[in-house]
Amino acid sequence: MTAATPLLQVDQVNAGYGLMPVLHALSIEVRPAEIVALVGSNGAGKTTLLRVLSRLLPCRGGRILWEGRDITPCTPDQVFSQGLVQVPEGRQLFDRMSVQDNLLMGAYRRRDKPQVRRDLERMYTLFPRLGERRGQLAGSMSGGEQQMCAMARALMAAPRLMMIDEMSLGLAPVVVQQLVEVLADIRAQGVTVLLVEQDVQVALGAADRAYVIENGRVTLSGEARQLIDDPAVQQAYLGV
Repeated sequence: MTAATPLLQVDQVNAGYGLMPVLHALSIEVRPAEIVALVGSNGAGKTTLLRVLSRLLPCRGGRILWEGRDITPCTPDQVFSQGLVQVPEGRQLFDRMSVQDNLLMGAYRRRDKPQVRRDLERMYTLFPRLGERRGQLAGSMSGGEQQMCAMARALMAAPRLMMIDEMSLGLAPVVVQQLVEVLADIRAQGVTVLLVEQDVQVALGAADRAYVIENGRVTLSGEARQLIDDPAVQQAYLGV
């Protein structure tokens, strides 16, 4: 892969559920070590795209390229092995397992055990609250703590691209700001982030670049700081 090659390229992808089409010739690209936001209203197709990228939902047309290679035919296990890791909406933790056991589940495929132990301690540095709660049942924590745990579990898989679905959903603004700061730390460590968000203010404040999706189509794209000042975005999503 050259410096000009996107890490991930979605090329004219169509997808849907049963007879209902959701994505229509949708194209985006994500470059190495950047934060890209995909924003839009509920039902726009954001989560559907993540399901397609994780290969949980088939493409009905188009291609998914990873470092220039076509991974459209790959299985979920194969794309996970290449470093595409998703933090699902709703966190989906193992509620009756401890925080630490949840984090170790993220590393279940890894064989570099000494590095896993180092990464576990790194998670407790990145998310100090999890260090305080490491023996606590994950299901007994607050929503913000559970989101931290879900993100840390994904990082324990040593992702190259972490796809986060609705990170801020249901969380207090102060917690959301903490998570945004963590995203910057993650990116600084070389992990690329695709952030799917209904809260446009949060997404554009955290991202380098962004795509606006409506009815399964990209309607706007560009630098996040420019889109946040776009009159169409302000009127449609920011109440301006």
